[in-house]
Amino acid sequence: MTKYKSDFLNVLETRGFIHQLSDPEGLDRQACDGTISAYIGFDCTAPSLHAGSLLPIMMLYWLQQTGHKPITLMGGGTTKVGDPSGKDETRQLLTAEKINENMDGIKQVFAKFLKFGDGDNDAIMVNNADWLDHLNYIDFLRDYGPHFTINRMMAFDSVKLRLEREQPLTFLEFNYMILQAYDFLELNRRTGCTLQMGGSDQWGNIINGMELGRRVDGAQLYALTSPLLTTSSGAKMGKTAGGAVWLDADMLSPYEYWQYWRDVEDNDVGRFLKLFTTLDMGEIARLEQLEGAEINEAKKVLANEATGLLHGDEAAKQAEETARQTFEQGGAASGLPSVEFDTGELEGGMGLLSALVTAGLFSSNSEARRAVQSGAVKVNDVQIKDFRHQLTDSDMQENAIKLSMGKKKHALLVGKQV
Repeated sequence: MTKYKSDFLNVLETRGFIHQLSDPEGLDRQACDGTISAYIGFDCTAPSLHAGSLLPIMMLYWLQQTGHKPITLMGGGTTKVGDPSGKDETRQLLTAEKINENMDGIKQVFAKFLKFGDGDNDAIMVNNADWLDHLNYIDFLRDYGPHFTINRMMAFDSVKLRLEREQPLTFLEFNYMILQAYDFLELNRRTGCTLQMGGSDQWGNIINGMELGRRVDGAQLYALTSPLLTTSSGAKMGKTAGGAVWLDADMLSPYEYWQYWRDVEDNDVGRFLKLFTTLDMGEIARLEQLEGAEINEAKKVLANEATGLLHGDEAAKQAEETARQTFEQGGAASGLPSVEFDTGELEGGMGLLSALVTAGLFSSNSEARRAVQSGAVKVNDVQIKDFRHQLTDSDMQENAIKLSMGKKKHALLVGKQV
């Protein structure tokens, strides 16, 4: 027996997206009666979103697939303030030009998952700078300030945790939750949006907006949050030792993205198949039963499906083939991440540590040296344990040198004449 009558909430519940829901019966009834509009906000703090943003994007995807209207809210205004949620220190303030530049990069991702247009359930994109940039401070305080109490705001995790760690919280950041609450009110007035979704760390902020809409306009609004996602070992989703798992192909190649999903922990495969692919639940149930070496097949399915959604099926196939050549045949597959370098550097010998950092396998010489001494580094599939090793012309194979860290992290140094 299903818990919800609406397809929307049933899908989210079945696939593991729901953590908290303000009025389950009311939202379920509204989702059954007609098209609902829901939004998620994305601040423009980087030139791309990373894999940690995939969960909210997939929530918007399923919202649309079940007949409802997604709204992607670009935080052109709120990024100027900075969300204190989950942060121990104040975010670096960005210029308006940098925020707009980041926004342009971020926008490209959503078209991979959502259909935009003028139809009843076509997605729309809005920018909260359109209303936040033009607020009159005194009028805003008089109209909306009385609906927020310092007592309640101090109880929210975004404030409480920062103060408990004795980290300063600026008045600028303290205003963030008020601006986010106003976003919900403004979107309801402009578009009829009745639902805000987000991660569990946003619950207090979303409830603020829901309450503001009720008090000011008598609007019936709803809040839905997803679990704060970590891997089985407790690592934050979307982060690796090498940095963020970007959704922009120019910042992280489709091969590296594919490899990220291929390398997930065994205990995460079933959960990630539900959250980050569109596979039928019956097929996911079958894949979840695989054990031992067979679970690698489920990981490849996860990698192919997740990469296909973002970069297209052809890119996913190429990434899988590159992995097969690299790991099963030991070849220097052309699809590997590559970095150009001046072949003139090889004339007097190019230091291995410097080459490993240049290729992006390590962030520093000291980190690379430890890996070399531990036997984790290979040059053209040959183990090198001497950190003083020099690369020369003899290491070039088809104008490239293959560098490896462990079994799964590889890069090509591709020669160019300068």
